[in-house]
Amino acid sequence: RRPMPTPPRLPPGQFLTDDFPVLTFGPSPFVDLADWRFTLKVGPRPVRTWTWDEFNALPQTRVTTDIHCVTTWSKFDTEWQGVSIDDLLAAAGIAPPTPFVLAHSVDGYSTNVPVDDLVGGRAMVATHFGGQPLAHEHGGPARLLVPHLYFWKSAKWVNALQFTARDEPGFWETRGYHMRGDPFRQQRYDDD
Repeated sequence: RRPMPTPPRLPPGQFLTDDFPVLTFGPSPFVDLADWRFTLKVGPRPVRTWTWDEFNALPQTRVTTDIHCVTTWSKFDTEWQGVSIDDLLAAAGIAPPTPFVLAHSVDGYSTNVPVDDLVGGRAMVATHFGGQPLAHEHGGPARLLVPHLYFWKSAKWVNALQFTARDEPGFWETRGYHMRGDPFRQQRYDDD
C-alpha cells in the first residue's frame, strides 16, 4: 500500500515568504504595559480581567505553526508563545457560554471567531514571537493567534474576548471579508 499523502501546507492562491510583512489599517497604537488589561466578557458583562503581570503568570504555551495572510502571503514554521484560550477559560473558571466570540483590540478593531476555532489547543493570546516579546508592529504586547484562519482573525493589540450569542461581524467582516476566513477554502470575501 502507498502511504497517504500529507496535505499541502501552502493554501491555494498563497505564496511563501521568509519575511513577516506588516499590514495595518490605520496607525499602530502604543500600549503601556502598566495600563494594559485583558478581559473576558459574556456579552457586555466582564467575567475576568488580568493585568499584564497577572496574564503572564498564567500557564504559557509554545507553538510552531504556519500563518496565512488574506493578502496572499504565507510564512511557515513561525514560533509563538502565550496563553492558550483553553488556559484562559480555565483561569476564569468558565466554559464557553456561547458559540461565538468577538476579539477586541485597544484601537477599536474587532474580528469575529467561532468558539470552535479557539478551543482545543487551536488558538492563543500570543505575547512572544521567535523567542522575543511580540514587537509593536506585529501587535505587541499581545495579539490573538488563530493560525489556521487568515491572519486578519489574529487581532493585533488584543485586549478582550467577548462571547456573543450570534456571529457578529467585526471590522473587516462588515467591509466584505468572509465571516470565517479559512485559507484552504480561500474564504477571503463574503461571497467566497
